[in-house]
Amino acid sequence: MAGKLDGKVAFITGAARGQGRAHALAMAREGADIIAVDICADIDSNPYPLATPDDLAETERAVKEIGRRVVARVADVRERAALREALDSALVDLGRLDIVVANAGILPMAMGSPDPMHFVDATDVDLVGVLNTVAVAVPKLADGSSVIITGSTAGMMPGNADSPEMGPGGAGYAWSKRVLMEYGEQMSIHLAPRFIRVNVMHPTNCNTHLIHNDGIYGVFRPDLVAEGKKPTREDAEPAFTYFQAMPIPYIEPEDMANLAVFLASDDSRYITGQQIRVDAGSYLKFPNGPGG
Repeated sequence: MAGKLDGKVAFITGAARGQGRAHALAMAREGADIIAVDICADIDSNPYPLATPDDLAETERAVKEIGRRVVARVADVRERAALREALDSALVDLGRLDIVVANAGILPMAMGSPDPMHFVDATDVDLVGVLNTVAVAVPKLADGSSVIITGSTAGMMPGNADSPEMGPGGAGYAWSKRVLMEYGEQMSIHLAPRFIRVNVMHPTNCNTHLIHNDGIYGVFRPDLVAEGKKPTREDAEPAFTYFQAMPIPYIEPEDMANLAVFLASDDSRYITGQQIRVDAGSYLKFPNGPGG
């Protein structure tokens, strides 16, 4: 049986693990060939380890196991020239480009002394990285293609970027995601004559390394930090659950990948410029942010 994405090629950033890997595998199962890009290195100000070359190799292996072609490249989305080189070299083998998933992101948010570099690095990856990804891809895209941007419900809630609790890293993350909303809408207008759709997906907490790290556990359980304790995942999960209307601590990467497959397929051929939440009701529960 034909897949929804047969004959298409998808360019995915942050593909070594988490949501990026879920996108790669879901699209491969629907017939797409994959260009998987990841930094595969840590960023000094980010308080948790980022993906490794082994993580990217596992994504590559898993796509091949599905029976699709895959080209995996190490590249930093903050560096437009390196990203363009990675894409161009992959297209030598795969020949065309139909789908972009601008997914790479970090959340350098932790208890402790505020560091302006948390804001700098968050915006460089979460905002500039998306702009770079789209910029290098647009000249290569076939008419009728799909550009999918990973946003966040954090960017949809007014005041999140200005909240002192967010710290510089959280503020940079929320501000970047907020700007991406308007960016996606603008790009959807300018690419519409070529029937290229641009949509932004907004997850709530998602079950990835972005929330599963000591820094975030401390942010969600400052009471334990104040007692001199080191919060664990088990300590943080009740606090995670507070943010969704549905009683869950987080969604799964596959929940985002299911939406991305739809947006990448011809089933969504006239859906563009949209802000689509996968949030278990978090935005409706807190339209002004958790403190609002």
